[in-house]
Amino acid sequence: MEAVLCPDDLAPGDREAANRDWTDVRVRLVRDVADPDFAVAYDRLFSEFGPRGEMETRAVIADRLAWDPARPVGRAALAYELLVLRRGGAVAALRDHTAVVRLDARGRPADGPLVVHLSHAFVDPAHRGTGLAAWLRALPLQTARRCAAAAGCAPSTPIVLVAEMEAPDPAEPRRMPRLRSYERAGFQKVDPAAAPYAQPDFRAPEVLAGATPRPVPLELVLRRVGREHQSSMPAAEVAAIVEAIYAVYGVHVPAAALDPLRDAAMDWTARHPSFRLLPPTA
Repeated sequence: MEAVLCPDDLAPGDREAANRDWTDVRVRLVRDVADPDFAVAYDRLFSEFGPRGEMETRAVIADRLAWDPARPVGRAALAYELLVLRRGGAVAALRDHTAVVRLDARGRPADGPLVVHLSHAFVDPAHRGTGLAAWLRALPLQTARRCAAAAGCAPSTPIVLVAEMEAPDPAEPRRMPRLRSYERAGFQKVDPAAAPYAQPDFRAPEVLAGATPRPVPLELVLRRVGREHQSSMPAAEVAAIVEAIYAVYGVHVPAAALDPLRDAAMDWTARHPSFRLLPPTA
């Protein structure tokens, strides 16, 4: 199945990408592990993110492909997509993400934004600087709308795209261009001094059963669609975003590795009425 490129979905700082010729780009949605593109996409993403402890196992990703937002998982409607972008027939970029609608006790959409967790994005070195990264930031909005429709969200429900990213470090030359790219697009980050967010330990449950979990400290870099120029956000919205991300992880991550992070997030989101939004490179 193929997706289309929607210029209206581009982030404010990415909109000039719509003026370029993309007729040779094809966007395929990987549907299951039998799809030959599953191995192509997973192996490349794992080689990029796995060594840093930021990529789930093959079995976890395979399970996510079967999520259906019309069949909630616990208290969330989840829609996961793994995309392969080809240009001129060659793999040029990859991305995966999950749209999350949190549900109340009656199974209805809870108050707060629809969150799209931007898991991983990769642009082949030969295609960097071409503008493909702009589409990787825009394509998840189509997933958001599909998930919203399936979960019964109101048309006015705000959407937040959020990525977990490493802190700026000039000594890491590959990291800084990525952060600058998101910054130019109009993404902001939640002040990490007030929001000490962490990603859970992705090691297999049998490994974690006999070990102390090692969470990965990361920063929340986000686009509040239609609200990109606001300089702060309410604590309740930050809490909803973290809850949505942890709802994704909670399907496969053992409680012993995730519950302490959930408890910590409840604590630090309760300390402030609102959070500053800063440039990702700050």
